[in-house]
Amino acid sequence: MVERTSKFLLIVAVSVCFMLILYQYVGPGLSLGSPSGRSYSEELDLFPTPDPHYVKKYYFPVRELERELAFDMKGEDVIVFLHIQKTGGTTFGRHLVQNVRLEVPCDCRPGQKKCTCYRPNRRETWLFSRFSTGWSCGLHADWTELTNCVPGVLDRRESTAAKTPR
Repeated sequence: MVERTSKFLLIVAVSVCFMLILYQYVGPGLSLGSPSGRSYSEELDLFPTPDPHYVKKYYFPVRELERELAFDMKGEDVIVFLHIQKTGGTTFGRHLVQNVRLEVPCDCRPGQKKCTCYRPNRRETWLFSRFSTGWSCGLHADWTELTNCVPGVLDRRESTAAKTPR
């Protein structure tokens, strides 16, 4: 008799657990009603009304966001990649030197963090980033430091490249 009772309790417990799991997975999709009396779709307001006290701090006009800039890799243009910590900058910087399809791809040697990214027609770099030039302007240089540092570093690199025999 005890054995039958324990089997019955086990079956009841398993079925209750199954019903709870089923309700959690299937229940939210059904409109079974909610405690607040509103429908489920009303509770999931993805765009709630904005806080009237919120002041927009930064405003980017649409024309600025949609502007197109021409980049001439064979000319004198240089991309300066500003690396900002905790923003995915390392992943994006590595992607620039390893995965972008170029006429002359960057030369990335195994075991080295730096890659050589030359222009298609001469031995000058088109990318100024930590993965192509290293930390030439200091560790995590900000925009001001890069603005003051990049022209001098590029001039030095080009003058040493011109002095080396080919």
